[in-house]
Amino acid sequence: MENSKENHLILNKLSFEDLKKFNQHGVEYWSARSLQPHLGYSQWRRFENAIHKAIESCKQSGNDPSHHFAGAGNPIISGKGRTQVVEDYHLSRFACYLIAQNGDPRKPEIAHAQKYFAIQTRRQELTDKAVADLERLEMRKQASQDFKALSGAARDAGVQNKMFGIFHDAGYKGLYEGLGSEAIKARKGIDPKEQLMDRMDRTELAANQFRMTQTREKLKRENIRNQRDAIEAHELVGKEVRAAIAKIGGTPPEYLPPAEHIKKVEKRLKQAKPKLLLDDKDSGLLPL
Repeated sequence: MENSKENHLILNKLSFEDLKKFNQHGVEYWSARSLQPHLGYSQWRRFENAIHKAIESCKQSGNDPSHHFAGAGNPIISGKGRTQVVEDYHLSRFACYLIAQNGDPRKPEIAHAQKYFAIQTRRQELTDKAVADLERLEMRKQASQDFKALSGAARDAGVQNKMFGIFHDAGYKGLYEGLGSEAIKARKGIDPKEQLMDRMDRTELAANQFRMTQTREKLKRENIRNQRDAIEAHELVGKEVRAAIAKIGGTPPEYLPPAEHIKKVEKRLKQAKPKLLLDDKDSGLLPL
C-alpha cells in the first residue's frame, strides 16, 4: 500500500526506499535477497524465475541487463558460525520495476508493487489527473483479480455455479445497505449492461476490494464448506466494511457518484504515449 502522498511502497512495515543501499560509487541499488520476502516469495528458486523473466523484459525494452541486474555474492553466517556465500543480484530501480511486472500477480505483495511502480515510473511525465487515472486503472485490474479469487474461494466453500450471482450480490447488499448490483446501478443511473466496477472511483473500488479479500480470508480461516454459510459470510463482511466506513466518517458507497467508464480512462492513458525506454537518470544504472 502507499502512504497519503502516494510515494512509498510499504513492504511489511519497511518502505521500498528503506531497503535501498548504495555502492562504492554512491549509486543506489536493492539486494534481490532482501527484496525477495517482501514481494511474497518464500523460495529463492521461484523468485529467481521472476528475475530471469525481468532480465528478458529488460532486453526486449532495449536496455542492457548488465546495467540493471548485477550478479553478486551475499555472505551469510550459518548456525555453526560458518560463512557461506549465496547468489544474489544488485538491482537498479528499473530492475525492481521489471521484477514486479513479471512476478506472480496472485501475490498481494506483487499486486501492490505493480501498482506502485506503474505509477512511479510514469509520474513525472503525467499530469496529476493522469496519475489518478492510472491508479484507478490499476485498482480496477486488481479488483478483477480479487473477484476471480473470491469466486474460486466460494466454489471451494460449496457455492454452486448457479448460485454465484446470489453469492456476489450478498456482499454488495451488506456493503450497500441491502442493495444488490442491479439496484446499485439503478440508483446511480448506470446502464444495466455495464459492469458495476467499471464505474467505481478509487474510493469505491478500495472498499469493494477490501470486502472481497476479507471474505476470501474468512471462508478459508473458518473452513466454511456450506453454500448458505458462505453467502451469509459474504454479506456479513460487507456489513462490517460498511460499519468501518461509517465509523471513520466516510461516505456510504451508494451515495458515491458513478465515475467515468474505465474504458475511457484506459483510452486516455494510451494516448499519453509514455516512454518505453527509460533514460539512465530515470532507471538508476548500476556501474559495472
